[in-house]
Amino acid sequence: MTAVIALLGRSRPSRFGPLGTTAAIVIVAAVALSALGPALSSADPNASDFASAYAAPGAGHPLGYDGQGRDLLARLLTGSRTSLLGPLWVVALSMTAGTIIAIAAAWIGGWLDSVVSAALDVVFAFPGVLLAMLVAAVFGPGLSAAVLALSVAYVPYIARLLRSAALAERRKAYVQALEVQGLGAVAICLRHLVPNLIPLIAAQATLFFGYAMVDLAIVSYFGLGVRPPDADWGVMVAGGQSGVLQGYPAESLLAGGCIVVLVVAFNVLGERLSDGSGQGGTFGPSRWWRPRRGGAA
Repeated sequence: MTAVIALLGRSRPSRFGPLGTTAAIVIVAAVALSALGPALSSADPNASDFASAYAAPGAGHPLGYDGQGRDLLARLLTGSRTSLLGPLWVVALSMTAGTIIAIAAAWIGGWLDSVVSAALDVVFAFPGVLLAMLVAAVFGPGLSAAVLALSVAYVPYIARLLRSAALAERRKAYVQALEVQGLGAVAICLRHLVPNLIPLIAAQATLFFGYAMVDLAIVSYFGLGVRPPDADWGVMVAGGQSGVLQGYPAESLLAGGCIVVLVVAFNVLGERLSDGSGQGGTFGPSRWWRPRRGGAA
């Protein structure tokens, strides 16, 4: 995320266009609302008042109440924290592991590259959401287990993509010149190769954030991630189903809408980071690559 912000700061506004700029504003606004949540709503997100179940919006409660009489605005703001922090951890862990694996395989090559490729093929067989659910079933529901499982499931996609880019950098003349000068492999990778891959890493991290948000919401929806009564957008979508049947769809619609808007924003921004002005840019693979969910590529 830090790399994405830095890249945005160095970029010209025209690089992303109106749509990309709007996506960046939406993301910044969501982060700000998440950070300022307690100041914007003083209500306890878990406090129930069954007399106020499905009550209409009013003073101090602009979005009304859910089926258990809990303030919807407070739960949306509180739920935004887990809905943003969970994907952030998934991206940080999977990107770090995937980058290390990709660079090591591309630099050393030979038997290590073959072993890494075979291991990645094995992990490819496990869709991320399914792996997260299996881990939660074994170790118990919770956000930590889901984050760890999704991080492991995402590593093969990152490693494969970055390995191709790292191989291309590895064959360039400047790397050979640095080796002739006696610079070690670790120094070359850290000082030159990795910095040249940062634009690609930042773009893919932005795309991954949206995918991880959806996957964690799915896990929480099935009760295997964040558990009620704690607030989370996936939990709110599931908890609001009964309200939909009774004619009170606000909880599910608001939480689901937040997920959709942010996922679209992250995807749009990730695409702009990938291809610059959208005219077919440097990092084309991001335009066809998508992580597998539920067995579909």
